Amino acid sequence: MTDATTPTAPATDEAAQIHVPAQRPEANGDSKLGDVVERATAVSGRVASAVVERLRNEGSLTADRGSTTIADEVVEKIAGIAARGVPGVHDLGGDVARVFAGLRERVGLGDADDDADRGVKVRLDGDQATVEITLVIEYGQVVRTVTDAVRAEVVAAVEKMLSLHVTEVNIRVDDVHVLEA
Repeated sequence: MTDATTPTAPATDEAAQIHVPAQRPEANGDSKLGDVVERATAVSGRVASAVVERLRNEGSLTADRGSTTIADEVVEKIAGIAARGVPGVHDLGGDVARVFAGLRERVGLGDADDDADRGVKVRLDGDQATVEITLVIEYGQVVRTVTDAVRAEVVAAVEKMLSLHVTEVNIRVDDVHVLEA
């Protein structure tokens, strides 16, 4: 005695409707949207963390009548100039950084002076600095000799010019430059 007007049919339709949304594309879209939101949140969190880290990464020197704050970019530039001046160092930076610098120079958006800190990363904590350098050595040079000289020059320049104590200079040799005949 069941017909379309009895409550049994709508109950079945409601039960079917309860299960259908999980199979609909819109429900999967919500899931994808949730994944996108989650990834965007994670990325924005990392970006914010990097910005905060960059803001905190300053050296400070106290004096009788005030203090001096030194931005990490200043230390990076001084360390980069010191490292470039060492015989046997061809260039600073990894492959990708050098490619982009070359493109920028060809297009006219920058020159070598703009890239003085390329390949140099500094971590400052009060009056102490840790320096990381990525460089390219000329073929035929003894790696240990060049890196020891780079380390000594960077320490001397940063400590003399900025009165910061350099705790480490870590060097990564990324490539060897071979002169073209």
